[in-house]
Amino acid sequence: MELGFAVPVSGSWATPPAIADIARRAEALGYRSLWTFQRLLAPLDGDEHRLDPQYRSVQDPLAVLAYLAAVTRTARLGVAVINAPYLAPVVLAKSLTTIDHLSEGRLDVGIGGGWLREEFEAVGASYQHRGARVEEYVALLQELWTAEVVDHDGTFYRVPRARVDPKPVQQPHPPVLLGATAEPALRRAGRIAAGWISSSRADLESIGRSIDVVRAAAVDAGRDPEGLRFVCRAVVQVRDDTRAPLVGSLPDIADDLRRLEAAGVTEAFIDLNFDPRIGSPEADPAVSLRRAHQVLEALAPGR
Repeated sequence: MELGFAVPVSGSWATPPAIADIARRAEALGYRSLWTFQRLLAPLDGDEHRLDPQYRSVQDPLAVLAYLAAVTRTARLGVAVINAPYLAPVVLAKSLTTIDHLSEGRLDVGIGGGWLREEFEAVGASYQHRGARVEEYVALLQELWTAEVVDHDGTFYRVPRARVDPKPVQQPHPPVLLGATAEPALRRAGRIAAGWISSSRADLESIGRSIDVVRAAAVDAGRDPEGLRFVCRAVVQVRDDTRAPLVGSLPDIADDLRRLEAAGVTEAFIDLNFDPRIGSPEADPAVSLRRAHQVLEALAPGR
């Protein structure tokens, strides 16, 4: 199983120096990939936040990937995930192609359907038919990246006859992985994507069953499941007094990562942004950075 690391994206530690510091150290230690995530806003119930602290102050994931392209040389760069309904396909295709060029072909693209209704309202997108929209969206991305001339008139999206250049560095295009939780979405990943990315709220005790659903759908679609990637967002929290999957001492967490590999995960990326002691606006950024370096060193590939 390959190991990746999520850079600072959420909260007080998500600063340019910290992003570059974590990215460069992770790359030097042999982590295969660096990851970001998307959150547009944090809804309020009255004056109270409705979401957890890590969602209250989140940097734009694509801008951070472009920055990572400049400060790293070998690690792959991924977003887990960008929500398709929030951007027109041609806009996202252009941004991702640019990042693929800036990184010299190191981009991995995680696509999701979105789940936060207030974000749909804020961008003027429909919450209905999200699954069907994602399916057409992925097909259109691939067309925008590969066709000499694009002429798309679909159920949800329209691109008039045009050339869309430049094309990505990676051929035929950057890998597209789908974020999914419900069984129909898992099956969609098996049918149309290069793999699957688990959510921050995934039940790690049953992740093997989710992988089995994706693999079975790939077989039903005439695809080779051995070629798929299964990426787990490993929401790590180092604690001395609590034990749960990926929560506990560093040796405990290392054991959990081995169990993920046994369950069929092909890549896990350690994400500290979802630890409220690190990824919240109230956290001390210097302390967050120090804790992140301890985790980086202790869980580095080959340790």
